[in-house]
Amino acid sequence: MTPSPAKMIEKLVWDDTLYGRGVPGRVVAVALRYFYAVIRDLASGQLTMRAMSLVYTTLLSVVPLLAFSFAILKGFGVFKQLEPFLAELLAPLGEQGTQITAQILELVENVQGSVLGGIGLVFFVYTAISAVQKIEESFNYVWYVSKPRSFARRFSEYLIVLLVGPMVMVTAIGMITSIQSITVIQFLVNNERLGPIFVLIGKFVPYLLISGVFTFLYMFMPNTRVNLKSALVGGVAGGFMWATMGAIFTTFILYSTRTLQIYAGFAVAITTLFWLYLNWLILLIGAQLAFYHQRPAFLRIGRHEPRLSNSTRERLALNIMYLVGRSFRDADKTITIGQISEQLRIPTIALNPIVVNLEMAGLLISTDKEELLPGREMSRMRLQDILNVVRSQGETVSDRSPNWAEGIDRIGTQLETAVARVSGSRTLADLLDELATDD
Repeated sequence: MTPSPAKMIEKLVWDDTLYGRGVPGRVVAVALRYFYAVIRDLASGQLTMRAMSLVYTTLLSVVPLLAFSFAILKGFGVFKQLEPFLAELLAPLGEQGTQITAQILELVENVQGSVLGGIGLVFFVYTAISAVQKIEESFNYVWYVSKPRSFARRFSEYLIVLLVGPMVMVTAIGMITSIQSITVIQFLVNNERLGPIFVLIGKFVPYLLISGVFTFLYMFMPNTRVNLKSALVGGVAGGFMWATMGAIFTTFILYSTRTLQIYAGFAVAITTLFWLYLNWLILLIGAQLAFYHQRPAFLRIGRHEPRLSNSTRERLALNIMYLVGRSFRDADKTITIGQISEQLRIPTIALNPIVVNLEMAGLLISTDKEELLPGREMSRMRLQDILNVVRSQGETVSDRSPNWAEGIDRIGTQLETAVARVSGSRTLADLLDELATDD
C-alpha cells in the first residue's frame, strides 16, 4: 500500500536519512523539522487565534501605552528622535505608515501632565499592565506554563518594564547618535569604498534592535526560566521573519492600491490591523522556536495535552511533596514548580493540576515568588492524605450511590485497604528521613 503524501513528508522530516549526508544534510534536516513544527502549530489555529486576540488588546491599550511611555521620553526631550525609528517600523504600511507616525507624534505632543494625573494615571497604568498580562498569557501558552505570575509580581515587574523601557530607548538612541557623530565614523561613511558597507550595516540596525527586543521578551515574559541561547535563537529568527514579512507586505501595499481604494477611509484601519496581526504572529512564532530549541523533545510531538495514568499521578504527588519537603528542610534552598518540572522532566502543564489540588487540600502553599512550601507540619502530613488528593481528583457527588456489579465494590475496598496498608501511618517527615538514610 502506497503511503499518503503526509506520511511521506513526515518520514522525510523525522527520518535520519538526511543526517547521513554530512553537515549540509544535518542543517537541512534541522531546518525542515523546525519548519514542519511551526507549520503544524499554525495549522492547529491556536497561534493565529492568540495573535488576533493580541491585536484586539493592542487597539485597547495602544493609547495608554504610548502616552505613558512617551510621556517619560518627553521628559527627557528625546521623543522626537523616535520619528525615524517609528517610520522604519511602519514603513511596510506605505503612505498609511507615514500618516500613523505623524499621528502618534502628534498624540505624544498633546499629552499634558494633567492627563496622567490622578484617576487618569491609574487608568493608564491599569490598561498598560493588562496589555502586558495578555502578552504573558500567550507566551505562557507557548511554554506550557499554566500558572501566571502573582498579582504582586505582575504589578511590580510590569511597572518596572514600563518605566525602564523608555529609559533604555533613550540610552540606545543616545548611543546611536553619539556613534554617528564620531569623526572616524563620518570619515568611513563618506569613504567611496567603505561608505556603502557602513550604510548597509546602518540599514540592519533596526532589525538588530527588533531582534534584541524579541530576545528580551522571550526571556522575560514567560513565567518560567528561558535560556539566553534559546531566546536569542527565537529573537534572531523573529527579527529575520519580521524584516522579510515587512518587505513582502510593502510590495503587497504597492500593488494593491486600487483594491485599497475600494475601502476609502477604512483602508488605513484595515492595513494597520493586518500589519499588527502579522507582527504578533511573528512574535509568537519566534517564541515557539525558542521553546522548541530549549525543549527539543516537544519538536516532534507538538502540543499534546499530557494524559497521565492514575499510578503516575500518585507518584507525582508523592514526588512533588518530597521535593518540597526536602527543600523546606534546607534553609538555603527554595523550589518552584518550574524547578520541579526540570528535575522530573515533566512539563508544568502536567504538574499544575496536581499542585493546585494539593494546595486546595492544605498540603501546599505557593508564595508570591511562586515558591512552594509545605502547607502544615510535615510530621502531621500522612502519605495517605497525599495519595487521597490524587485518587479522589475529579470525583463528583451523586444523589444516588452507583449500582456496582456484584463483587466490584468488594474489590475496590480491597484495593483501598492495600494502599492504606502500604502507606501505613507514615508521614512526609518519615519519608524524608527514610530517603535521606538511603542516600
